[in-house]
Amino acid sequence: QVQLVESGGGLVQAGGSLRLSCTASGLTFSAYNMAWIRQVPGKGREGVSCIGRIGRYTYYVDSVKGRFTISRDNAKNTLYLQMNSLKPEDTAMYSCAAVLVSTDGYCSASSDRYTYWGQGTQVTVTS
Repeated sequence: QVQLVESGGGLVQAGGSLRLSCTASGLTFSAYNMAWIRQVPGKGREGVSCIGRIGRYTYYVDSVKGRFTISRDNAKNTLYLQMNSLKPEDTAMYSCAAVLVSTDGYCSASSDRYTYWGQGTQVTVTS
């Protein structure tokens, strides 16, 4: 049974930082592309960032480039999202997601590409 468990969310002032973690179990972590996807109530999901199987390839949505960094530790089955210079518009529920891929390559942050999802961790940025 695949499980993805996020942690690290919270309440922070604008300009602050948070580090999200996603710990995976029940899968061969290094065989999966991983992504962080966020959602605000009443709005659709937005793919924030993704990372290839061994971390060589990454993608960021324009609104977070230069502020967020995605990484993974395959030995620990853990995905990270370092979020700096947070803005109120970053407020959302952040979920990690996984999709099995056959080879290392580019990833997509489109939510419909992903098979497994965590429950999410809430990030709230106050002005």
